[in-house]
Parts: sequence; C-alpha cells; structure tokens
Amino acid sequence: MLSQKSMDIVKSTAPVLEVHGVAITTAFYKNLFVAHPELLNIFNHANQAKGRQQTALANAVYAAAVHIDNLAAIIPAVKQIGQKHVSLGIKPEHYPIVGEHLLGAIKEVLGDAATDDIINAWAEAYGVIADAFIGIEEEMYVAAESKEGGWRFFKDFVIADKVKESDNITSFYLKPADGSAVPTFEPGQFITIRVSIPGEKYLMNRQYSLSKAADTESFRISVKKEDENDPEGKVSVHLHNNVNVGDIVELTAPAGEFILDPEKTTPVTFLSGGVGITPMMSMLETVAKQQPNRPVSFIYSARNESLHPFDHDIRSLMETMEDAKYVTLYSDSGDGFISKDVIKEHSRNDGDVYVCGPVGFMEAMINHLLDLGYANEQIHYEFFGPALQLELVQV
Repeated sequence: MLSQKSMDIVKSTAPVLEVHGVAITTAFYKNLFVAHPELLNIFNHANQAKGRQQTALANAVYAAAVHIDNLAAIIPAVKQIGQKHVSLGIKPEHYPIVGEHLLGAIKEVLGDAATDDIINAWAEAYGVIADAFIGIEEEMYVAAESKEGGWRFFKDFVIADKVKESDNITSFYLKPADGSAVPTFEPGQFITIRVSIPGEKYLMNRQYSLSKAADTESFRISVKKEDENDPEGKVSVHLHNNVNVGDIVELTAPAGEFILDPEKTTPVTFLSGGVGITPMMSMLETVAKQQPNRPVSFIYSARNESLHPFDHDIRSLMETMEDAKYVTLYSDSGDGFISKDVIKEHSRNDGDVYVCGPVGFMEAMINHLLDLGYANEQIHYEFFGPALQLELVQV
C-alpha cells in the first residue's frame, strides 16, 4: 500500500511530467539500452526510432501520477498494456531494471528539482504499479498456457503456407513445429512473431492480428509489405521476401482485448481501412460460422482494387449469412473515402462498431460515429503499435 505522503508527492509532480514526460522517457530508453542491450531483443525498434514508444510511456507515467490515489482507475489501461507485455514475453525480473532506469531518467532530466523525497516517492509508487502489472500479467500467462496447445513466452512454429492476398498483403499460415494443436483464441486477438534477420544484431518482434477464425489446425497472419518505411518495414519485408513454406519462426500465444463478443446477438458493423481489415476477417468469419443470422455490415476502404485483400473470401462469407451488407470504397477513384454519410447509410446504429486502420483513419471514423450519436461503449478500436492518444471530439 502506498503511503499518503508518497501519493501526495507523486500527484504533485503530474504537471511536471506533462511538460517533461517525453524527455524523461527518451532518456530512460537511451540509458536502459546502453546498460541492457539484450532488451533490444524485446522492444520494437521502429517504434523507438519514430518516438512512438517514448510518447506512449510518457502518457502512461503521466496517467499514473494523476491517478496515483485511485489506481483502480487505471486498471483497464494496465490490462491493455499487460496484453502487449505478455505478447512480448515480458518477465517479472524486467521490472526492477525498468524501475532503476526510469528513476534515473527522472533525476537526469529534472536535475535538482528531483529531490530525494520525489525520487523516494516515485520509487515507492513504481513498486506498487509494477506489482499490479506483474500480477495481472501472470494471470494472463496462466490463462494462455492452460489452454489445450497453449504455452508461455515463445514457441517455434513452421510456415505451412504462404498466400498472396493483394499487391501488398501476404498471408502466412502457421502450425506448431512440435505437431501440437493450435489453441483457441478470441476473434480480434494478435500474436507476436519473432525473427532473426540477416545483418541485424538483435532479434525483431512484430505484432500481427490473427486474420481467420480460430481452429485447431493453424494460425493465419496477413502482413502488409511496408517497403517504403525504414525501419518500420524491416520485418514485413523480411517475411515477404525471405520467409517461405517450411521455415521456422517464433510466436507468442494470442493476446489482446480488441475482441468480438460472440455471446452478443445484436447487430455489428466492421469498419476498416487498409491492412486494418485483418482482425475484421477473424471477427467476420466467426460470426458467419457461429451466428449466421446476426445482422452485419462490413465497410472497407482501400486505395484501389489491387490493394484490396480478401474480397472473394468476404463475398463467400456474406452468402452464408441472413442479413449481411458489404460496402467497399476505393480512394483512388475519387469518391472512395468512408464519409459520415456512408457510415450513416450502411452501419448498424443499434449495435457495436469495430474500427481498425491507421491512426488518422480511426480518428476520422470514431469522430463520425460520435457525431452520429453512437455511445462510447458501442465503439471498439485497436491501435497498431503503442497506444497513442487519438484526437476525438468526445470520449
């Protein structure tokens, strides 16, 4: 339990963290990787290079300071971050290392303003917060490995098939190398794939949505080739160009809270752009197989037809459903953006909406939904990479 004195001190530092948070987290990561370069085998190098991880951590530290006297308020965020941690194989022994360097970064950036009382208060607070993460993540690890075919941390999988879905998206079918069953997962969840790329000193991890409904045979991920983005595209380019049927990769168990509730029977709308279609495929296939009479709208935007994956699959699934609507828009054609009017005409406003795509796309779609009167609890969305703040009209 955190002392009242420490809570008061930590809360009083919130305005300082709001101003200096990114500077603190930038110093933190720099010092952390100098002292523990082995952790570069865990962290996403692209998110580091683009500053996204630093910003996300700064947001999290600021939120912890604001809510330090009511940590229950940030438990949903802890669970969301915990899902990411479990998918990367974060262990309890990593937390003291992080704590040491986070406190050191606060001292480095704030200088004399970081008094002993402030550092001691944050050390106490960090211990409480770290314990919360460790406890929640252990529950997630236990749940994952207790499933038939489940496991903890990384496991070898073999590439069973490789299928081109569009000009820039290829699917990889993955089966356990030891011949065991594939565990069930919730529609919308993701896995982490870890690869060793020739010429790269450290292992590289990327998280990809599972793009088909759960079965006992295989996982499927569908990867966009990010060959115009360096360093973001290193893993996707390697998978497209160098990873083939029969090759071995490492995976963590499915994780994530952006999931379809299969118990609901109310209407559902899937709203996606670009490679954001991938978790929607798992959700749509699950509904088609388990609830073919559930009303569904599937609204998708791509640049053009050549960059549109799964079109045939979606149409085939729609034919098996009683009340399903499929709308595709291509931005290169001039009228292909998903507007508020398109959503109003084709969405199911008496049910849930799942949104996935680039951050700018999600901001626009969620703001349209809010303008149309959708309640916050009806809107579900997923980020690629660290959870950055969306600019929404109301949340």
